[in-house]
Amino acid sequence: MHYEERARDAELWAREHDIGAAADDGFRIGLIAVDLQNTFCTPGFELFVPGAPEDSRRLCEFVYRNLGSITEIVPTLDTHQAIQIFHAAFLVDDEGNRPAPYTLVSAEEVASGRWRIDPDIGADPDYLRRYTDELEAGSRYQLTVWPYHAMLGGIGHALVSAVEEAFFFHAIARRAAPAFEIKGFNPLTEHYSVLGPEVMGEKNEALIGRLLSFDAVVFAGQAKSHCVAWTIDELLQHPDAEEEELARRMYLLEDCTSPIVVPGVVDYTEEADTAVQRFRAAGMHVVRSTDPIETWPGLGART
Repeated sequence: MHYEERARDAELWAREHDIGAAADDGFRIGLIAVDLQNTFCTPGFELFVPGAPEDSRRLCEFVYRNLGSITEIVPTLDTHQAIQIFHAAFLVDDEGNRPAPYTLVSAEEVASGRWRIDPDIGADPDYLRRYTDELEAGSRYQLTVWPYHAMLGGIGHALVSAVEEAFFFHAIARRAAPAFEIKGFNPLTEHYSVLGPEVMGEKNEALIGRLLSFDAVVFAGQAKSHCVAWTIDELLQHPDAEEEELARRMYLLEDCTSPIVVPGVVDYTEEADTAVQRFRAAGMHVVRSTDPIETWPGLGART
């Protein structure tokens, strides 16, 4: 991308269409763009989500159409290293074999010795037992061994180029830099939700406070079955959510997110659909990116 040229285009567009600075917005809309990275969104990359290219295109169009309404964009970046608890390099069986991608590691298997931490890593050998026990106690998925993905410094870690360009254009036009959030770098825990790790870690209270401050919070990104769904779940479960009627200020762009599906291996479509039903029941709005923002439930002339 030619940044200087795009910056001039954005400034000219803002002047021609009377788009003001985000700091002057009377009604503040935050767009939470979850993990729109090559690793999930570009065919041929490590954990490609079918449907993601179309989701990304629609989200770019949404941003350009609504430059004057979106106050701030919060892109999240799944960020990993080779040696992490959900990568094969972390685990071995009694014969030194490593688990295949998408292997589910249960607490029972860990307790029986089926899987253990590779002793050459030098980590506490009992950590895996404690971790899987706590993970399953929370009624989430079992520990999943994922393909190596979103590797820090790799091309897969970067935002999809068209998405990055749209966010840059918004930043210049609205004079509001994207508020990037790194997640998943802790090697000893999984980190699906943008707001904190599954277990064995601290919640991102600063980001939670930021989201609570918006008049409307819009969600999009990958994957609907995992990082998007669990971020929304965690925000809805926050102690302040009910008091502030947060669910009624939350919107999911249903045509800008898709579930993880690996043909013949895993399909999380049902889990994603169940999550969306749960969000609707809680009072969250499920909308399409092509719907004019002013027609969204609860917004109307407020935008």
